[in-house]
Amino acid sequence: MHNPKSDARPEPGSPPERAEVDLSSPQQELARRLNLVLDLATVDGGRTRTYREISAGLRADGIQLSRARWAYMISGRGPLVTDAALLTALARVLEIDADYLTGATDELPERVGARLGSLRSVRVRRVHEFAARSLIDVAPETLRSISLLLEADLRARVPAGG
Repeated sequence: MHNPKSDARPEPGSPPERAEVDLSSPQQELARRLNLVLDLATVDGGRTRTYREISAGLRADGIQLSRARWAYMISGRGPLVTDAALLTALARVLEIDADYLTGATDELPERVGARLGSLRSVRVRRVHEFAARSLIDVAPETLRSISLLLEADLRARVPAGG
């Protein structure tokens, strides 16, 4: 039996439906690994590596990477990138073991594992800054509560000295 409600358009002003994202998909896993390594650059050098820098480094190996392909690689949305030459060259540019990007190993590269505590701090700070910008109309006490929750979560997850 036909359900006319399924044909209905959303109410004006209602948020658009979002596509479900499988957080355990191979695309999401590659994105997670890439973003972890990119965040490491922020910890080590104080700034994130840009598409332009990464693309230039890949060109040295004769590898072309479009901005669109890079966007879906780091977002985890779109086709899975399995091009071994691209992933190997990308690992060289990002200064990590290629096996980590290709999925040949689940082991964190030593450089990443050693800085995990600092990486978490960077990510919490990034969320805090986003909340501060996005929640401009929220009471200061609410923003402080969010900050305290983030800091408590970080303390609970990061081992002493991490």
